[in-house]
Amino acid sequence: MESTFRTPDTSSVVVGVDGSDAARAAASWAAGEAVRRDRPLHVVYGADADGRALYLSAETIERVRANGRQLLDDTEKAVTDQYPGLRVTTEFSRADAVTSLHRAGALHGTIVVGSRGLGGFTSLVLGSIGLDVAASATTPVIVVRGTDGADETGTVLVAVRDEYDLLYARYAAREAELRKGKLRLLHVWNVLQSVGEVVSMLDGVGEIAGVHEEALRAVTDAVRDEFPELEVWADAEKSVSVAGVLVEASRHADLLVMGGRRVPGALGIARNLGRATHSVLHYAHCPVLLIPRTGSDFGSGS
Repeated sequence: MESTFRTPDTSSVVVGVDGSDAARAAASWAAGEAVRRDRPLHVVYGADADGRALYLSAETIERVRANGRQLLDDTEKAVTDQYPGLRVTTEFSRADAVTSLHRAGALHGTIVVGSRGLGGFTSLVLGSIGLDVAASATTPVIVVRGTDGADETGTVLVAVRDEYDLLYARYAAREAELRKGKLRLLHVWNVLQSVGEVVSMLDGVGEIAGVHEEALRAVTDAVRDEFPELEVWADAEKSVSVAGVLVEASRHADLLVMGGRRVPGALGIARNLGRATHSVLHYAHCPVLLIPRTGSDFGSGS
């Protein structure tokens, strides 16, 4: 499967800011990622000035613009103080945040967002802007979460569902190389999806497990062949909750890489991510890098 995405080391990093604590954390994390890749950091503020012009006064719109530009200047100073020598560009966009980030991602590469914005719904684990960006992206998106006080583990974790995920395993391997770390491939299959809820069918679990393990082994062997200097290990687990296993595994990783799975004909942006991906984005204990899967091939649903 040929990649239509730039690899991490050739992709610049775009981060969205809105003045929230989560966005500031995302900007700091994105700056570190840009340094690892030796690429520029592009900071975007989507003011939605055009959308708000119909019901806000000209004075208010001008204040939004001034505050937005100040936020960009402050963010640039903060990340260059943290990482001297980092190349930073800023963009004040009149469009809304989601549109602005997608446009910037198409030009620059990977989009980074915080886990929660200024929306005010504190009960939401992942803010609506981050969710909409992740669900509708055509470029890689990283949702930054679980970084407060977290110690680095040196591990990049990649979720492998089937042979089509070799593309994402390669991407994760490059991330692990950039971190001078190691790579863990994790395949989780839902036993109920595989055999149904009829207990008598559980006799075939061993045979089904062998099929899943073979798919993981094929991806693992390919990655080891392509990245001989990288420490790689792989695990296959069965569970009734794929998301639950991935979330728990994310406690011991610096980054979780997943191939996004679009659900054909789904109603609502959030459902387009798939149930497991949606849950992981909400509850993971480390940043999640989601690489969208586009086209008619959605691979397996396990």
